[in-house]
Amino acid sequence: MNTFAVLSKKEFSQMVKEYKILWLPIVFMLLGLTQPIMMYYLPMILKSLGGVEGIMIDPTMAKPEGQEVLASTLNSQFDQLGIIIIIVAAMSVIQAEKANGMLAFILTRPVSISSYLGSKIATHYLLAVFSLAIGYIASYGYTVFLFSPVPISQVILAFALYCLWLLFIITFVTMLSTFFNSPAVIALVSIVMLLLCRLIAGLHPVLDIFNPAGFSLRASSVLITGSVGAWWELNLLVTFLVILGMTLTMHYWIAKKKF
Repeated sequence: MNTFAVLSKKEFSQMVKEYKILWLPIVFMLLGLTQPIMMYYLPMILKSLGGVEGIMIDPTMAKPEGQEVLASTLNSQFDQLGIIIIIVAAMSVIQAEKANGMLAFILTRPVSISSYLGSKIATHYLLAVFSLAIGYIASYGYTVFLFSPVPISQVILAFALYCLWLLFIITFVTMLSTFFNSPAVIALVSIVMLLLCRLIAGLHPVLDIFNPAGFSLRASSVLITGSVGAWWELNLLVTFLVILGMTLTMHYWIAKKKF
């Protein structure tokens, strides 16, 4: 068994011990359920409470389409609280092993830095994708039940596009975990930078080419309009180059520090 497989197995075992394999999918399932339920029942709740001063519920207002509800799940739930939860789950991926000396111990064995970093990113990315899929499927089921059907081809394509943005998130947090020794600093910088990327996404089509968060918008666009948008190929190329650059930077940093 090669070192990558051994390290990946070790990382998975650590996730089981920390219950990440359990609580992260549950949290994303709850996030996925929140949006369709809230959008469906909020007008009824406000009406039953007699309304709120300054808020008027238009009875003729059309019910949202399923595509809009599912897109809002990505934008309102996964792109806000979901990002923060992923950061919290991954922020100590390397920092913890630097602090307890495990990184130095691992690198004294016949283990390459590439295998070490690859196992970290791959296992946490797969867990994040699995958790996202659980929440996304839950949201899709309730959206179809409460609103209207969404073409399955658009659902799958939107999920695949969003996973590209998710890969950038995991790699970015792993890079900061390599640089900094404080979990609080890692979390703060990650939250600020990633939410900023998401905030500026959509300001200009040219800017979106260089912003990995553009794939979150493209996922929503596929659900609502059925179109990926212009220049998605360049956006994909730049995103992979940025991810590769971050990985090489981590490799150089660990090699230079000689843990």
